[in-house]
Amino acid sequence: MNLDSMLEAMPSQPLFLIAGPCVVESKDLCMEVAETALRLCNERGLPYVFKASYRKANRSSSSSFTGIGDDQALGVLAEVRSTYSVPVLTDIHNESEAIKAAQAVDVLQIPAFLARQSDLLQAAARTGRWVNIKKGQFMSPSSMKFAADKVLLEGNSRIWLTERGSQFGYHDLVVDFRSVPIMQGLGYPVVVDITHALQRPNQESGVTAGTPEFIETL
Repeated sequence: MNLDSMLEAMPSQPLFLIAGPCVVESKDLCMEVAETALRLCNERGLPYVFKASYRKANRSSSSSFTGIGDDQALGVLAEVRSTYSVPVLTDIHNESEAIKAAQAVDVLQIPAFLARQSDLLQAAARTGRWVNIKKGQFMSPSSMKFAADKVLLEGNSRIWLTERGSQFGYHDLVVDFRSVPIMQGLGYPVVVDITHALQRPNQESGVTAGTPEFIETL
């Protein structure tokens, strides 16, 4: 489904799924996940957006896996997009990545830690792609207006906002669901990132943990 028409239908079709591997690990894995998720969504009448980071730039430990190489990973995302005719989302971490990533995907995602980075937001906006801004774990939902404004001022109104939990102590996140209608009140579609909202970051081991047993509840 075309991404623009999908979002225009949101008042009557309010639910869609964004899902995929955290990072591109291989072509085979991405193809398998995309095919399976698309089939399950089609069976349930849900629009589907494939997501995978082509490179992870914010791992806790320097020894953590970050990707298979930018060009190869972006090529995989482009192939998923063309093979299954689904919108594809990936994140970018600095302004120099925006144009290159935009050639392979439909949505550029701004990671939560970078939600206030003006140069990054503006570079993503100038590509003309949809921009998904994840709410910083340290930000209030109403303050996301200013992040979105940085995209709007570049002439791009194709914006989503994402709730992904707020920092609760050193090793936990909590979701305040009031943030969903507050951000919707800013005039944008709002996504809830269930799996990242259940992370337990900053573990002493250097590996982020989580509580997947609560996915269904959220």
